[in-house]
Amino acid sequence: MSSEVEFTKDGPVARVTLNRPKSLNAITPAMDDALFAAWNDINDDPDIRVAILSATGEKAFCAGGDVSGGTENPDRRMALGGGLTGVGGPLLTLRKPLIAAVQGYVIGGGCELAMCADIVVAADTTQFGIPETKVGIIGEAGIMHRAIRQLPHHVALAMILTGERLPAAKAELYGLVNEVVPYADLSAAAERWARKVAAGSPLAVQAAKDAALSRLGWPLDVALATRYEPIEAYASSKDRLEGRAAFAEKRPPQWQGR
Repeated sequence: MSSEVEFTKDGPVARVTLNRPKSLNAITPAMDDALFAAWNDINDDPDIRVAILSATGEKAFCAGGDVSGGTENPDRRMALGGGLTGVGGPLLTLRKPLIAAVQGYVIGGGCELAMCADIVVAADTTQFGIPETKVGIIGEAGIMHRAIRQLPHHVALAMILTGERLPAAKAELYGLVNEVVPYADLSAAAERWARKVAAGSPLAVQAAKDAALSRLGWPLDVALATRYEPIEAYASSKDRLEGRAAFAEKRPPQWQGR
């Protein structure tokens, strides 16, 4: 794995850290591959219940894809994490909950990476931006599709059409982030959210995420009528039995994720 993407596991929590602060954590092809490997490892490891995506350096979370070598590369279409964001590659679905801890510049593809998270914690220094039209670079436009779905219509379009940035306080107001904290408290806030998520039944949490997101763009009657395989599989899991036993015995459950 690239040294510019750090990947560690601490019990039920996986941590993925962009580590290229001098370049505003802009993502290179090697980092792209490392992110792809990390997401797959997180999906495949039953002991991981939640992941935290963060970045080193106070100035920026991520300035998107590294375009220092030019914006045209016919041999390589950046997927920003193997398609987790749907940019330039097949969409990779992260089954485990993802928490993004962001600060400073969260720009372009970096903004989209943050929008891929299930929970976003932002330092009060954070500025979200979609600069593509302002600088004359338009790719597959994944960030546009996410922004128009996650922000109020006119707020999203104003960002897309003008390239103006959205500060953390307004992002919280519009529901783009869950919590805004001082930069010094960012890591602790992300850990706190991770522990909250990890306290739940891992399989139930993953099944709930799948159900909520897989029918997000469908009419309510279709979503209600859908049978969700992860929910049905959970019915025969050890964790479901453990949840019932712990409730009856009035003790904290000991989840196995199985």
